[in-house]
Amino acid sequence: MSLPPNDQVQLVAYLVATEGEEQALANAIADIVPAVLEEPGCLGYAAHVIRDVPGTVVMYEVWENRAALDAHLSGANFASLSALFKTLLSEPPRIDLLRRIA
Repeated sequence: MSLPPNDQVQLVAYLVATEGEEQALANAIADIVPAVLEEPGCLGYAAHVIRDVPGTVVMYEVWENRAALDAHLSGANFASLSALFKTLLSEPPRIDLLRRIA
């Protein structure tokens, strides 16, 4: 098994919905996933909910490099989602950058 290149970026983001906005958050994320998957450098972009905490969305993302991630963060798809964060999220997103070891 070979590991991905060192410049590849994997991350996990935790988005906690405001009470009553759980479905709206899930819908807003689901709406952008197909377009994000088409962005240059996007190798994976998946959304999940924690089974025991359905108001928490966990994103797992894989980007070819930091430049691709930065382009996503400054692009239209993420802007359309982040514009809703003030209403849909009860707290700022938590983002953990990962480094694959196995």
